[in-house]
Amino acid sequence: MNLPEKDFVFSESVKAGKRIYYFDVKQSRNGEKYISITESKKIYDDGSDFQQVHFEKHKIFLYKEDYEKFMNALNKVLKIASEGEDGNVYFPHRENEHSEENEKDEQIDIEF
Repeated sequence: MNLPEKDFVFSESVKAGKRIYYFDVKQSRNGEKYISITESKKIYDDGSDFQQVHFEKHKIFLYKEDYEKFMNALNKVLKIASEGEDGNVYFPHRENEHSEENEKDEQIDIEF
């Protein structure tokens, strides 16, 4: 069954002040599901005669092969943010920028 590229499977939204976050499950043409996260922020432009409203949107697309890595990082960040921290800033990804594991992830194999 061929579906349009941006065919919605499920959607959940979170309203947070002037922002709305949309968590959408979509299905690509090849049948693979992926997640689209959209932040929509209401912006007010003060015109001389009347106020105009528009929305600024930012999107993130997550694919199946990255779900676990994304969730692990998000859970870690949420835990630290909710439990508080002693003021020390820690950037583990910067310490490992040149590790063998990261180099393997960044290698590109192109065949012609």
